[in-house]
Amino acid sequence: MADQLAGQPGNETPEAAVERLSIAVAANGASAELHAALANALNGLGRLDEAVRCYDQAIDLDPNNASLHNGCGNALQMGGRLEEALVRYTNALALNPDYVGAHYNRANTLLRLERRDEAVAGYDAAITLKPDLADAYNNRGVALAGLERDAESVASCDRAIALRPDYVDAHVNRAIALRKLGRPMEAVAGFDVAASLDPGRAGVHYNRGLALYELSELEEALASYDRAIALQPDHAEAHNNRALALHELNRFDEALASYDTAIAVKPDFAAAYSGRGVTLYELGRAADALASYDRAIGLQPDYAEAYDNKSVLLTELGRFSEANDAVEQAIALAPTRVRSYYHLAQSKRLALGDPHVRAMQALERDLPSLAFDDQIELQFALAKVFAENGDPAASFQRLLPANAMKRSKTAYDETADLGLFERIRAVFTPGLISAHAGCGDPSDRPVFVLGMPRSGTTLAEQILASHPKVFAAGETERFPRTITALEADETAGWRFPEAVPRMSARELRRLGQSYLAGLDASASLAQRVTDKTLHNFLCAGLIHLALPNARIIHARRDPLDTCLSCFSKLFEGNLPYTYDLGELGRYYRAYEAIMAHWRALLPEDVMIDVQYEDVIADLEGQARRIIAHCGLDWDPRCLEFHLTERAVRTSSAIQVRQPIYDGSVGRWRMYEPFLKPLLDELHPSTAASRY
Repeated sequence: MADQLAGQPGNETPEAAVERLSIAVAANGASAELHAALANALNGLGRLDEAVRCYDQAIDLDPNNASLHNGCGNALQMGGRLEEALVRYTNALALNPDYVGAHYNRANTLLRLERRDEAVAGYDAAITLKPDLADAYNNRGVALAGLERDAESVASCDRAIALRPDYVDAHVNRAIALRKLGRPMEAVAGFDVAASLDPGRAGVHYNRGLALYELSELEEALASYDRAIALQPDHAEAHNNRALALHELNRFDEALASYDTAIAVKPDFAAAYSGRGVTLYELGRAADALASYDRAIGLQPDYAEAYDNKSVLLTELGRFSEANDAVEQAIALAPTRVRSYYHLAQSKRLALGDPHVRAMQALERDLPSLAFDDQIELQFALAKVFAENGDPAASFQRLLPANAMKRSKTAYDETADLGLFERIRAVFTPGLISAHAGCGDPSDRPVFVLGMPRSGTTLAEQILASHPKVFAAGETERFPRTITALEADETAGWRFPEAVPRMSARELRRLGQSYLAGLDASASLAQRVTDKTLHNFLCAGLIHLALPNARIIHARRDPLDTCLSCFSKLFEGNLPYTYDLGELGRYYRAYEAIMAHWRALLPEDVMIDVQYEDVIADLEGQARRIIAHCGLDWDPRCLEFHLTERAVRTSSAIQVRQPIYDGSVGRWRMYEPFLKPLLDELHPSTAASRY
């Protein structure tokens, strides 16, 4: 073979080659070629220090041989001696400036040293000399991604793929850059190509899961993580991100188990402890959650995200001073971390001259350089700052692009969603309600507080939570999850709402009993238990059939104030219709129609409307009305709702711990010049009829 020395056996083992070449070098120590051949053989066996010594001996004999300097650099790089490797590659290039391999290898070393700008220049030099060097384009893409120059990274990977269409690494790196650019759908397509080329790569499936998670395609993300774990059971990051997806699906017990597996695989995994804290809190284990955050911080004292998460929990617990200390610590540790500023802005009113606001504005001046999600959060944070400082134009100047960016990465089938409203109204008729009257479980414990986001549901629940005989369970999602579980049983062929008329009295009672069985254990002694899952307004009719003695409180607020408040918030949950004013207006109109349907359909004693503005104007009168509707005796503590100590897991956590105030009533009027798409969609059913 051409690359073998004369007399070298074609089936010679690496060990035998080293032994033979060692004898040859001993016999002819003046041969640079033999020293180089022995160095190559030692390199192949991973005996790198010996290989370097042999290269040095060869260089001593032939100092102007650029390939020897390059080969020595390779051995040093493989051994992790990166700075020394750079010297050798530089020596090779001094001898031969057109040495493509030395330019490429030097750039790889610079990339490993995280000297990415220099690495890009090195790859450019290699590509100039050899324009079809696909590996250089791919690695250049990696370096550019590390510099947050993701669009250029995509272009570089595109060139690598054009040169080598089956280049799996280039497809993966391109998809990673696309995800960072906020183009997760394209990223998924790229990962799919990579998986088709090499289905056995755990990393491909893991990264595909990340992109699907960003698209809120949580079940598919889970499947990708599971595939990665099947290929690599000790993939701690896959277990961790699998837990994140399970958490978003409200499968908290499974999420906790997945976090625990990640920690078992990687005991010092601070991120898993931090995520575990979020899930523990959702399970009602606030003390354990705080301990998990503290464990994350103990493992990684500069872990800003753990301080951030701790701050959010402390805020929701009403421990505002401690929460502020935690978020300030997060900012001190990571002064350019956008999420910490976002949480700070949500938790307190900031003056325009505040140093933190100036820091946010400095970040905004180079907005395109930030990660896609950071751009969104920063603009939402500054929009709130400007709104609170009386500058609606500056606020909306940020809200419009922030919402558009969020909408661009949010999967939303408006036709299907609004079609569901119509299907529900068609199925739930007076005849259906009459035919199934009294069939469900007779318990009167549940109280469902429902309505649009930002409509006053948290205030209504907090008033109830202040009563000694009420346990506030918050947004449990139990009823929607029950419906989803029924629909997931393909053998039963159950579909909401069309299957409801076929449900027997026994099935409806069993549905009610299933809901009751899942109530929080800490609510066992409470006479009433609230469920503040907002979108239960879609299944109010089924709630009544399954739990005919349950009471419903429908929180209402001025339509324009409600929609503006929705548009001003970056929600944690999946509320895709809130990020476009036109879609928001159409959704609100459909919501109004279905609530009018329930109002006409349900017995009068089942549901009351509680108008936010009426509560502001007459707190005691409306509070008494709410308590009476739930069949409870009046308790004056309900007027001091802001003093009630409990976790409040919504964007209203701060407001409901303040005495009643009217600062949000009619807020939309300041923003009227910017609301035309919303006004056009609300007209005529709401806006024109009231204004």
